[in-house]
Amino acid sequence: MTPEEIEYAVSAGMPRAVEDLTRLVAIPSVAFPGHPEEAVHAAAAMTEELLRSTGLPHVQRIPVEGSFPAVYAEAPAPPGAPTVLLYAHYDVQPAGDESLWRTPAFSPTLIDGRLYGRGAADDKSGLISHVLALRAFQGRFPVGVKVIIEGQEEYAGERLERFVERNPELVRADAIIVADTGNPAVGDPAVTTSLRGLAAFTVEVRTLKEALHSGSFGGAAPDALAALIRVLASLHDDNGDIRVPGLPRGVFLGTGPSEEEFRATAGVVDGVALSGSGPLADRLWASYAITVTGLDVPTVRGAVNAVQAVARARVTVRVPPGSDPSAAAADVVGHLRRAAPWGVQVQVTDQVLGSGYLADTGGRARSALNRAMKRAYGRSPRDIGSGGSIPLVATFAKLFPAAEILLFGAEDEEAAIHAPNERVDLQELCRTAVTEALFLADYAEL
Repeated sequence: MTPEEIEYAVSAGMPRAVEDLTRLVAIPSVAFPGHPEEAVHAAAAMTEELLRSTGLPHVQRIPVEGSFPAVYAEAPAPPGAPTVLLYAHYDVQPAGDESLWRTPAFSPTLIDGRLYGRGAADDKSGLISHVLALRAFQGRFPVGVKVIIEGQEEYAGERLERFVERNPELVRADAIIVADTGNPAVGDPAVTTSLRGLAAFTVEVRTLKEALHSGSFGGAAPDALAALIRVLASLHDDNGDIRVPGLPRGVFLGTGPSEEEFRATAGVVDGVALSGSGPLADRLWASYAITVTGLDVPTVRGAVNAVQAVARARVTVRVPPGSDPSAAAADVVGHLRRAAPWGVQVQVTDQVLGSGYLADTGGRARSALNRAMKRAYGRSPRDIGSGGSIPLVATFAKLFPAAEILLFGAEDEEAAIHAPNERVDLQELCRTAVTEALFLADYAEL
């Protein structure tokens, strides 16, 4: 197919792709404990249906121990052609506080060329971009194609890592496209070359056998919530820089956003300073970051006059590429224990680890991607980092050191992934699929 034929085929397939994405987003496929498992399995079934619609001759759901099924598909490579693995995930984050959504989280709504709903961007857009690109070839693929779509990336994705480590030949490829990132802004092409890793855990502070009346015991009984607040506050200095020993700053060899761009994208309230110091690219993509992502304490509405016996927090540490997430977790936990006042009991549970990734940007696949993206967007892409983590990427890099891993997708910095009012720009979805299809054709010629 010529580039013009590919562009036409992808554009012609957009109405069907938007219908598919709308149906997929309507499935609340939250793979977190406590959410209905039926919806996750329904999303797996629809993923299988979508991959079959591309003309791939082999499609199947694969059980993953302790997790939801992955969906796998493949087509053999034409003689002499390379093989490309395509990755995305069909599970999504929980909706969170529904009152903060302008449209219902699982009732996908099209507004001004953008589809709103949980997972519309992260990462059901990645799945649909693969489907849209593959459909353009009508079953006559220029390269060997393998597809693996994960069912529990947002929660404990390391389970698929173990599966892949035990079955490396299933996903072995010359190049790997991970459609779970995006551009700094709509229409601003970029390739993600750096991913921070992850270390997350729950910290519990206990001071009493049970809560006590604050009027009778307050002033002498140690308050677990006050102790937890002091412990968490010790993680950062007054400027917002990390105080934990052993977590040095890093340097990102590329251009990051300006402070004005970042403030606008992040929605920082006027008069509020950004956290930390140094270049934003270093802070966002090459250095450690520590965030308290949840608290188990009495709500304001349900509060009673009591000294709390126990309080918990979920702590997430973003780990620079090349650094050990296990060591980072140990450093942070050690600091929290040292900072605990009054001899309170500190317990750490539910630890999750994921490694970061730093790409080699000079290979044949990357050159083909640069050409494809320049044609789709009208300009060449730039390298960016991501503060997030995709656990499987580091596993791919370890198992297949000769394979080029290419991270791009239809998400953008204003897509509100993991937040209320998530959305995907449909033109960006089209450009992403055009890029992928052009890449497959170009890479086959190499």
